[in-house]
Amino acid sequence: MGVRALIYFEVVTTFALLIGWVAISISRAGEGIVLPPPTEGTQIPQAAPHTWQDTLIQIFPQNIARAVADAQMLQIVVFSVIFAIALAMLDEEKRRPLLSFAESLAETMFRFTRIVMLFAPIGVGAAIAYTVGSLGVGILVNLFKLLATFYVAVAVFVVGVLLPVALMAKVPLKRFIAAVAEPVSIAFATTSSEAALPRAMQAMERIGVPRQIVAFVMPTGYTFNLDGSTLYLSLTSIFVAQAAGIQLTIGQQFVMLLTLMLSSKGVAGVPRGAVVVLSGTISSFNLPVEPVLVILGIDAVLDMLRTSLNVLGNCLATVVIARWEGEYRETPEPEPQAIQ
Repeated sequence: MGVRALIYFEVVTTFALLIGWVAISISRAGEGIVLPPPTEGTQIPQAAPHTWQDTLIQIFPQNIARAVADAQMLQIVVFSVIFAIALAMLDEEKRRPLLSFAESLAETMFRFTRIVMLFAPIGVGAAIAYTVGSLGVGILVNLFKLLATFYVAVAVFVVGVLLPVALMAKVPLKRFIAAVAEPVSIAFATTSSEAALPRAMQAMERIGVPRQIVAFVMPTGYTFNLDGSTLYLSLTSIFVAQAAGIQLTIGQQFVMLLTLMLSSKGVAGVPRGAVVVLSGTISSFNLPVEPVLVILGIDAVLDMLRTSLNVLGNCLATVVIARWEGEYRETPEPEPQAIQ
């Protein structure tokens, strides 16, 4: 079941990545933005050309502390994967303390991010004021194009990827839509995948997915199957390059997409968690951070839809894996009776 789930996650998120890339490449929403001149005579760095050999060598960090300080996202991911493999090879007695520390640290940083995001409305308001004051009202046209591009890309992904998957897996669409309506609404309103997780798990059990599959696929999907965040990252990263006036070759764009495919795994399920990954990824390719500040002006609206898509995609994945395992119950679980 684990292998099947990971295969499904990787295939679906790859489609999300490609749809976001194609959408922004067609709309060119970032073109025409004139960024404020760099201060103190600095120049906006150009993306350095890399061969595939250079990229292969550079994904392995010489020093993990330096990789973290330089925000080399792909190097951090590769180190984390190798570290996890080494940790898994230890016996339980030696593995458990470090694993508990890592889990505690991850949860602490999620809460840290949530605290920071409590001040997001102030930051977003300041970002909008700075953006319009520095770049003029015309920047709102580019932001509207970005917003429209993202919403259209999400619609294409739902209709062109998730719907065919549901039909091939013979998912009962009416029951499924009724079941996911509440958790998706919670995700849309709160922009937090974590807030919708309990309701989503309960809903999938009610429509016939066994508890053991829900308990495995849904939490795992929150790490490996963030369709909305993946689509958002591929779309906005190219938007940043367009806004900066930097022409990336197809090879550079492909490497960036590959980096996003890895770095998008484990995005915190809290509001604006994907922005952290976006900032780290573009810095790895020597792209300026100023366009990210421009995106912050409408990121709350983008976050609503990408979080909803994350929850919808994981709910569908749960049903698909249950079908794949041959354990989906056609007769849904009865509603619990109220205690008199």
